[in-house]
Amino acid sequence: MKPVPHATSATSLRRAPVQRRSAERLTRILDACADLLDEVGYDDLSTRAVAQRAGVPIGSVYRFFGNKRQMADALAQRNLERFSEQVGERLQGADGGWRDALDAVLDEYLAMKRTVPGFSLVDFGNQIPVGARAEPNHRVADRLTELLAGYLHRDPDDDLRRTFLIAVETADTLVHLAFRVAADGDERIIAEAREMLRAYLARVLD
Repeated sequence: MKPVPHATSATSLRRAPVQRRSAERLTRILDACADLLDEVGYDDLSTRAVAQRAGVPIGSVYRFFGNKRQMADALAQRNLERFSEQVGERLQGADGGWRDALDAVLDEYLAMKRTVPGFSLVDFGNQIPVGARAEPNHRVADRLTELLAGYLHRDPDDDLRRTFLIAVETADTLVHLAFRVAADGDERIIAEAREMLRAYLARVLD
């Protein structure tokens, strides 16, 4: 199990883990939360069920989270950290073009949609009531600006952030449509989404 980075849960944790044992316990709690989201959904999720699945006392859950909403938000933040790491790894050794960056971002997002427990409900925070729907997409746009500005040899300014926000909002809408049409994502819709994003980014970034 991979411990949750402190930065991942800074905004939703009551107390950040300090010792390795505490970090591993937090990871078990979030893993259990993700599995139960797939099994029972958000409405029927409970902190007690998470504690039982994780094999920890209920007090350990409340040590980190006041309620299931905070727990789900921490899971969404962990997803964003993992997504950022995977995109960064994917771009190592790439030629620095925005097309490689687009493919890395979209491919890694689709892979998480298909394989990561709980992701279909939590995503980066916009699927369940963990805040306003717009907030997670702004969070992703901020992270992509931070992550890709140097790679693209561009300033991480408001123009670049706005470009990424528009791309994220577009991808979010169309990818969710693809997964409503087909359980594993309709490939034709995904292909159309990729072409739309390429056309938009070519106009803005070329």
